[in-house]
Amino acid sequence: MERKVKDYVIIGLKGIAMGAADVVPGVSGGTIAFISGIYEELLGSISNVNLSLLKTLKKEGFKAAWKQVNGNFLLSLFVGIFISIISLAKVIKYLLENEPILLWSFFFGLVLASIIYIAKQITKWNVISFVFLILGAFLAYYITTLNPLVTENSSLLFMFFAGAIAICAMILPGISGAFILVLLGAYQPVLSAVNDRDIKTIAAVGLGAIVGLLSFSKILNWLFVHYKNYTLAALTGFIIGSLNKIWPWKETLTWRIDSHGIEVPFNEQSVSPLSFNGDAQLMLSIILAIVGFALILLMEKLADNRQ
Repeated sequence: MERKVKDYVIIGLKGIAMGAADVVPGVSGGTIAFISGIYEELLGSISNVNLSLLKTLKKEGFKAAWKQVNGNFLLSLFVGIFISIISLAKVIKYLLENEPILLWSFFFGLVLASIIYIAKQITKWNVISFVFLILGAFLAYYITTLNPLVTENSSLLFMFFAGAIAICAMILPGISGAFILVLLGAYQPVLSAVNDRDIKTIAAVGLGAIVGLLSFSKILNWLFVHYKNYTLAALTGFIIGSLNKIWPWKETLTWRIDSHGIEVPFNEQSVSPLSFNGDAQLMLSIILAIVGFALILLMEKLADNRQ
């Protein structure tokens, strides 16, 4: 099916939504790609970046190579992601620092609805599917309980590897790439680099992301082609397990001093809003969670109508 300009604008908007999710340490851009109906096309397109692409470029020219890699689709999507990360980094940082409960409540509703949406894509449930679901949930939950490393000033080589590992998580629905950066101790340096326009650090992370993306997307694409139901079951489990990370009400167990001399939370655990020490903002949180949940249902309905 031949796409029109309007279709590429919509793909760009989906990229903006993915970028916004990837800036938050707890929400995966892969989840947004999945619920907006572009996940498998994204994996397939990235997987086409290989040695045969160079042969096509040499024999048939740029136009044929661009078509082989689904270039218009990837360009529209990544322009959206880039615009979003550059423009929303400051807004998300502000909300994380000043309105964390409300921000997490909105994303909690969003991710909760995503679980239902992705689970519905599984055409056949059996014992193995449930085993993958449980394993995925346990693994993701375990990752959310790990203590972050403290790395305020990192070498470019470290930032390269951080980018490669984080991008793998970014295209996995459920595990947030930004959260992996938090665990590695690279989240603050990356966010500062984006805000300060530190080209060297951004380039190192970007190069790592490209290498990680090209490698990991091939594995995921193969799993989708050969074991789609089991892969979806594992991904559903991943998202269920990751809910612990985005639970809005947290109790700080330990603190640390960052490079600016400011005391920041180091190790946190989820608590009930009723036993939360401070203003739980319960009513507003519930409203925002419902808005997030409804937004996914709306996106699902629009996707169904387009089909």
